[in-house]
Amino acid sequence: MNDFSEIISTVQGYVIQYGSKVLLAVLTLIIGLWVISKLTKGVETVFNKNKFDETLQKFLVNLVNIALKAMLLVSIASMIGIETTSFVAIIGAAGLAIGLALQGSLSNFAGGVLVLIFKPYKVGDLIDAQGFLGKVKEIQIFNTIINTPQNRLVIIPNGLISNGCITNMSAEEHIRIDLTFGVGYGDDITKVKSVLEEVVKSDSRIQKDPAPVIAVKEHGASSVNFACNVWAKPADYWGVYFYMHEKVKIEFDKEGISIPFPQRDVHMINS
Repeated sequence: MNDFSEIISTVQGYVIQYGSKVLLAVLTLIIGLWVISKLTKGVETVFNKNKFDETLQKFLVNLVNIALKAMLLVSIASMIGIETTSFVAIIGAAGLAIGLALQGSLSNFAGGVLVLIFKPYKVGDLIDAQGFLGKVKEIQIFNTIINTPQNRLVIIPNGLISNGCITNMSAEEHIRIDLTFGVGYGDDITKVKSVLEEVVKSDSRIQKDPAPVIAVKEHGASSVNFACNVWAKPADYWGVYFYMHEKVKIEFDKEGISIPFPQRDVHMINS
């Protein structure tokens, strides 16, 4: 009986000592989870109002949710009486080790976050980045996937894109297509200009406003070079580019306008 009484007494002591702490911890857990739920919904609402990318939005909401729950669990453990100093130190050391091991991936992740937040380009845009020209097919957290005119998929790490130069050809409504055509010095430049104007008018994809620019660009080594700068929608860039080169050659041939090419005269001297 004495042993049983001692056990009962010991249990009562533990209940008195830890019961209030456990009850407070349980209440803190319930209230904390409720508060975290409200906070994450609030963050999600803010992201929706600011039209954040859906992929980034889900990732950040989950990140905030996990971080808050981790802080809540550490606080509850401390309330119960569990020593959390070493636990936090272990988490910090593990985080540092993981960060060093994944520094390249973290750089790409940070770049992806910047791309999704500031949106220098979006899916469907024609961009030139890291030496690759193509349409953006997909923007991921770590990589951007573009489709080149050769129908090749190029995967570019977001860390490189965010730290490099990006040319977005779809950012504006119209894009200028710069073309150069060379004619012989013996050709009538007034006639050449008239032919180029007619070729430009024949393509409905070329915009009238801004107006095309057709003018003598330079006196080359073997040709008079004309600048022909026209405006079109970004989606029509390559169509107009190829059409102009083909149509100009056809019209120049019809009108007897020469297109010079490099030539070399070789003189044989008999000794």
